[in-house]
Amino acid sequence: MDGRDELIINTIRFLSLDQIEAAKSGHPGMPLGASHIAYLIFDRFLKFNPKNPRWIDRDRFVLSAGHASAMLYALLFVNGYDITIDDLKKFRQLDSITPGHPEYGLTPGVEVTSGPLGQGFGNSVGMAIAEKYLSSYFNRDGLNIIDHYTYVLASDGDLMEGISTESAALAGHFKLHKLIVIWDNNKVTIDGPTLLSWSENVLERFDALGWYVQDIEDGYDLSKIENAVKRAKEQKKRPSFIAIRTHLAYGSRLQDDSRAHGAPLGKEIVEEMKKKFNWSLEIFYVPEEVLKYREEKIVEGRKKEEEWLKTFSKYREHYPELAELLLKCFNREWGDEYKKHLPVFSEAMATRAASGKVLNAIAKYLPTMIGGSADLSESTNTYLHGMGDFLAENPLGRNIHYGVREHAMGAIMNGMAYHGGVLPYGGTFLVFSDYMRPAIRLAAMSGLQVVYVFSHDSLWIGEDGPTHQPVEQLSSLRLIPNLWVIRPCDPNEVSVAWEIAIERKDGPTAIILTRQKVPVLDRSKYPPAENIKRGAYVLADTEGDPDILIIASGSEVHLALEVRSLLEKMGVKIRVVNMASFEIFELQDEEYRRKVIPKNVRKVAIEAGRGLCWYKYVGEDGLVISIERFGKSAPYQDLMKDFGFTAEKIIEKISEHYNLQLRGKNIS
Repeated sequence: MDGRDELIINTIRFLSLDQIEAAKSGHPGMPLGASHIAYLIFDRFLKFNPKNPRWIDRDRFVLSAGHASAMLYALLFVNGYDITIDDLKKFRQLDSITPGHPEYGLTPGVEVTSGPLGQGFGNSVGMAIAEKYLSSYFNRDGLNIIDHYTYVLASDGDLMEGISTESAALAGHFKLHKLIVIWDNNKVTIDGPTLLSWSENVLERFDALGWYVQDIEDGYDLSKIENAVKRAKEQKKRPSFIAIRTHLAYGSRLQDDSRAHGAPLGKEIVEEMKKKFNWSLEIFYVPEEVLKYREEKIVEGRKKEEEWLKTFSKYREHYPELAELLLKCFNREWGDEYKKHLPVFSEAMATRAASGKVLNAIAKYLPTMIGGSADLSESTNTYLHGMGDFLAENPLGRNIHYGVREHAMGAIMNGMAYHGGVLPYGGTFLVFSDYMRPAIRLAAMSGLQVVYVFSHDSLWIGEDGPTHQPVEQLSSLRLIPNLWVIRPCDPNEVSVAWEIAIERKDGPTAIILTRQKVPVLDRSKYPPAENIKRGAYVLADTEGDPDILIIASGSEVHLALEVRSLLEKMGVKIRVVNMASFEIFELQDEEYRRKVIPKNVRKVAIEAGRGLCWYKYVGEDGLVISIERFGKSAPYQDLMKDFGFTAEKIIEKISEHYNLQLRGKNIS
């Protein structure tokens, strides 16, 4: 380590400590123990332009151990990103760009929202998949416009989380050689030494998963780390895993002590360390030579992008259509051509089947839409026929087989969206959305355009029984801010749901689909399916004010129409509202919402799931016909009768709840 290396590394270390002390909270252990690793990657290897953090062909650096955010912000400052010392002084403060854990879209240079351990690891696999697909699709001889690496700094905790093994297994299987993971092996977690809960041979694990594995015991020898990364970059058939033995809170009196993981060291220890390292006691001190280095990195970064722009200019001359497509894909401009090919349906079918037909009809016109499922492509109808399987030997395949790994699938899809240029979707049964919920939450938080295909949406999947029958999942997903949940009622609404998901750029969309067949609504009799673009709409109305307003979603919309038909014959005036998406409906203006669901009318909601969220629309005195317990194993028609989801049973409940005086006794 030469003098300049040491100066910059110590700047990162002490800027990290000063942030944490100023905030009176944070995680000093990893910044002290691993700043040299992060510095080395940025200094020797990373291809980036700090003045254009979204440059298409930059290398990606993922801090999976997001608790070391203070280190990342100091690192980005030193490397010329648009982060100031004042920003560092506002670490963890209200409305700053230096939050407690890194947040995508908030801080220049932050590639992923990390902190929940293991998520960044999974994201990095998605980034490497996106790079492999796009480079295979766009590159031409001598004109490699997509050619970059993904570097990851991961902690013990990242590797303990099961998602890291799920994701690493796929990375090894797909031979993602442009993925390099560095393990900050400090052997300490919050509760104490890792030996309290961890004794596996991590190196053998990654070797077994098909990775090129290196182990560096002397973790503070920069030359050894540099040579290891060089060897990793020489790999052409394996991702790389580099274990580096470090020390939590390196150089402090709390070195290797778990107390240094997640709490400030205190002014006394920080000043003691600064003296030990011959550092100025001035807080947020940056030596002139480091400021000079910062300017050098800005110039260097601009030159790197300019070199790429020259290559891209040549590429554009030879392949103008591909060049235009590339830019549009990274701007998420998916075009309008696919809309012309959205199917129009006339026959009853399961909405999962309709979704599969939509996907296969439009895939040709969305060449960077890549999809897959968690070993359920046939059941979820997510397979793109004739588009091939994404494999090491076939990187242009557009069907990703995730295996039975929902959590990894969610994080990998996020990584693909973070990377940009592709439109990822993934499918599983609605009940198994629980396995991937942390990744869904982060997609919503980060505003990522990913599409979830959740089929088998209710008890009406039948014989598989309560383990596979979702009850609480619909309501649970609706609780996630910025996630749009769309439950179309018929095949033509599925086409529109896909259009909504493709046109939405600022967050994820979940399309909720049936296993059982549902009728196709006669749109000459009912309003067009396009109306779900407003979330909810009046599907069937009555003369004058309704006596009862029935709101339903998905397959229960047809049940609501059946109830309406019977009640109208008995002299009860009914309006039926199709509530395909709560979230989209709530974005409509007050006038529209009140027109669809007036205040002063008796209301009923029907949905085959937990009903609590419906009281917002029916009121506390309204009637919610829902499912408040787990299901049973039986044919779905028997379940509908048993759980009271027949027109006759629902009419009985409505009559009892609102004390209706129905004409005649026969309601069949």
